[in-house]
Amino acid sequence: MSDNKTTHFGYETVSVDEKAGKVADVFHSVAAKYDVMNDLMSFGVHRLWKRITIDMSGARPGNQILDLAGGTGDLTRKFSRIVGPQGKVVLADINSSMLNVGRDRLTDQGYVGNIEYVQANAECLPFEDNSFDVITMAFGLRNVTDKDKALRSMARVLKPGGRLLILEFSKPTNPVMSKAYDLYSFSALPFMGKLVANDSESYKYLAESIRMHPDQETLKGMMEDAGLVRCSYNNMTSGVVALHRGIKP
Repeated sequence: MSDNKTTHFGYETVSVDEKAGKVADVFHSVAAKYDVMNDLMSFGVHRLWKRITIDMSGARPGNQILDLAGGTGDLTRKFSRIVGPQGKVVLADINSSMLNVGRDRLTDQGYVGNIEYVQANAECLPFEDNSFDVITMAFGLRNVTDKDKALRSMARVLKPGGRLLILEFSKPTNPVMSKAYDLYSFSALPFMGKLVANDSESYKYLAESIRMHPDQETLKGMMEDAGLVRCSYNNMTSGVVALHRGIKP
């Protein structure tokens, strides 16, 4: 144990040293069915959330972009088209299974040339300072053990004027939506996980990890503490998801 420090793995309390391995097991388990489950769990709306993220990223031809926790490559695929042959997209994920699924999928679709694949931990990114014009992290931050450290690491590798966008499940702003969302998350999600991926426990963890994630204002403050400016967020689907944005001064 790291000086007996503990953290959350869903609703469970585990040692800091254990969490990364437990999260890894979840994503090794779900990687093959990840895209199918995303469509089922969000009724396809995750595609709209990601489209808005790309629209708000300000990505342009020739940009250097880091798609962190990029998994199966939804954002990378679109960024690859935007940045063109003069630009570069790095698809980074801590999980080798997710990275392999993403690489195979994008290669099969003909995306070669301006995409690199890197297995990386968000808390200690293996990139030079001031490397990227845009960093996106979609549905990955809640799985990171030390979120403050990860945000500082992202800020470090952004170029001055570069933009960080965090797309993540958040706290619903509507009480009716909040109740329905709880019922759905803790009943339907594990059931679908069992049915489609033969893994209800991983989807139970995913539901719990969403509840343990900082709310909109807290995450905005964390981004400011990491040194980013003009931090803001947009709620989507009544706050079920929020897109946070910050700029490196």
